[in-house]
Amino acid sequence: MPLDPQARALLEMLTASGAPPLHMLPVEGARQAMYNFIPLGGPPASVASVEDRQVPGTHGAIPVRIYTPEGSGPFPVFVFFHGGGWVIGNIETYDTVCRALTEAANCITVSVDYHLSPEHKFPVAVEDAYEATRWVAEHCATFNGDPTRIAVGGDSAGGNLATVVAVIARDRGTPSLAYQVLIYPTTDFSKPTASLEENGDGYLLTRQDMHWFTNQYLNNDDEKLNPQVSPLLTPDLSGLPPALIITAEYDPLRDEGEMYAARLKEAGVPVTATRYNGMIHLFLNMAGMVDQSKQAFAQIGAELRKAFNLNS
Repeated sequence: MPLDPQARALLEMLTASGAPPLHMLPVEGARQAMYNFIPLGGPPASVASVEDRQVPGTHGAIPVRIYTPEGSGPFPVFVFFHGGGWVIGNIETYDTVCRALTEAANCITVSVDYHLSPEHKFPVAVEDAYEATRWVAEHCATFNGDPTRIAVGGDSAGGNLATVVAVIARDRGTPSLAYQVLIYPTTDFSKPTASLEENGDGYLLTRQDMHWFTNQYLNNDDEKLNPQVSPLLTPDLSGLPPALIITAEYDPLRDEGEMYAARLKEAGVPVTATRYNGMIHLFLNMAGMVDQSKQAFAQIGAELRKAFNLNS
């Protein structure tokens, strides 16, 4: 279907602003540019409490922000990894998103501020993400969380981290995860896809941006074949937690997410895969302007509630 009119209006607004593309900016400039997307999320949802903590990690302390909904608990916990190509984004730029997730799923959301590239290249973000998830499982009772009901998720680069954390947790036997939410995840650096060719220019995330992010994140091209970089290349995907995978029609990452959904299904993992037609990359961050963003939050909330109730 054609580009959604609301997404088109947003792209036209961004073009009219005259802001240079991300790949043309220095790293700090790109990080500052991410703050420009905060107003697109609309008014932040109200939650019962917000608490910042520090998680000890191999590569230094990992800041996390804990969002708790109204109610008595103990609450299920959703560990969330933000997008931004492993280079930009943080718990501040994703505050509105995590508030919306907390409200939609009636769960605690723990937003993880993993170390960014190029200062901390692969595998630092992966190790941070896993260590933060393990810490949540071991300590969530201290903030009214239920250690028997934990899910992981994220968008874009954060979706990549969530897929990898789920595999590591399966392989190491801990922590036990109930669900994974993968929002237009990056799953394969090894080869181009049709959606990259179709949507690599003019739809917010460009192939030049993706090349720039890749160069910041990876130490060398050989790492593109590492399953912790390209989880689509993981030999065995059986035994992973059920998944919701959201893709966007006009996103260069569309096919990677849908191929990962197909691989999970082949491995016997229950999967709900939804393509949001007419949408672009990062549309979840645009709930103030894009109606389908609100629909995606509602879907994520419904699927998490269903998954968490399985172990209640």
